[in-house]
Amino acid sequence: MSGDEKAYFFYMLILLVFIGAGFVYGNRERLSTTLLQAAVWVLIFCGVLIAYGFKDTLQQQFAPSRAVQSADGFEVVRGNDRHFHLTLEVNGTPITFIVDTGASDIVLTQDDAKRVGIDVDSLAFLGRASTANGTVETAATVLDQVVLGDLVDRDVRASVNGGEMFGSLLGMSYLNRFSEISIRGDRLILKP
Repeated sequence: MSGDEKAYFFYMLILLVFIGAGFVYGNRERLSTTLLQAAVWVLIFCGVLIAYGFKDTLQQQFAPSRAVQSADGFEVVRGNDRHFHLTLEVNGTPITFIVDTGASDIVLTQDDAKRVGIDVDSLAFLGRASTANGTVETAATVLDQVVLGDLVDRDVRASVNGGEMFGSLLGMSYLNRFSEISIRGDRLILKP
């Protein structure tokens, strides 16, 4: 917690104490009802503080990988796991990718491949790829349509990973479509 957040928390705590004291004093004849109501407000206040404390986590959970599109391109905020996540519509299905400049291709997990309509059981896993976890088998495929904002690409080459993955990867075969890729602090900028 930063210094500003600590000061804000302390201010809110003092405010809560004063409001609570005034509330109890004003309702001293009905103290049991007052204490019950005060307990409810304390719980609400604590819930708001917890939600504020976990706002980045909650935002990533409820609105992951939202790219903000402008006239200059796309801007993506770094996730809590320190990676950039980007949701593209693949064959009409939203798929969340980890942006990976070290990956040559778009690489789908087997689950994501099934979600976009690829029959994984009929794929020939003849390719090999070197990863941080060793060598894995891959199968080549073509995605009918990949959409990011108003950019629509058809017949896009991709691979399906034969091993276990934490998420699909958005590699250089797709990222090369942008004229500029830059990172400014916690923001990834993609310019067409």
